[in-house]
Amino acid sequence: MIGLLTTAAAKPILGLSVPQFIMGIVLLILAVALIVLVLFQSGKDKRLSGTIAGAAETFFGKSKAASNEKKMTIATTIISILFAIMVLVMYFYIVTH
Repeated sequence: MIGLLTTAAAKPILGLSVPQFIMGIVLLILAVALIVLVLFQSGKDKRLSGTIAGAAETFFGKSKAASNEKKMTIATTIISILFAIMVLVMYFYIVTH
């Protein structure tokens, strides 16, 4: 795998090396996932996300909606930590190369 990245690093993709391009794609996927997870969570005021989550409560019942909310909260925390780590990794890679 390392040999593949070093030999392919000589050919830039859109002006980026292969590792930079891969990290950029991963960062983009994490950003979109974080946005979607935050929008689907119901807040205290329940505006837009409350409308979406309200349909889940009526369809699945309140207990299942509460457990889904807890799962989404945990997923949001994990995705946000991964996003922050990926930003730092990408920054240090760009600075050192």
